[in-house]
Amino acid sequence: MRFLKYFIIFVIILGVAGIGVYYVGTNIASEKIVEEAALELEDSGRMDEIKSYVEKDPQLAGYLEEAKAAEDKNLPIKTKGEATRVLIQKVGITELKTMQSEVQKGTMTQQEAIQKLETQLSEEEMLALKVLAYKELYKQQ
Repeated sequence: MRFLKYFIIFVIILGVAGIGVYYVGTNIASEKIVEEAALELEDSGRMDEIKSYVEKDPQLAGYLEEAKAAEDKNLPIKTKGEATRVLIQKVGITELKTMQSEVQKGTMTQQEAIQKLETQLSEEEMLALKVLAYKELYKQQ
């Protein structure tokens, strides 16, 4: 009986620690990935190229306008860590990696990738992701 009591306590502590690592880990990972990507783009001078590409593409420019007009107080996703968790839960790591490689290879267009995400995420979640992307692209807080 005593062993069972300690075992249950151990499992609960292990579960709480696992959840904590998951939340902290996704926050740290997302911040690090975005920071490294932004530094790489800044150093290579491609950030301006990306901004001009996004602004020239009518669909992406529409997303920017939608993100500018959105009030981010009411959005379900407010941080990059939350965005990472939502994408992992609703889309999955494997599917995200597949989409990334297909877009990079040219077998999937960016619009197809966005449409695929729109089918798996709610309108509010998509708007929140657009707002986060806009803020990251234009370094607003």
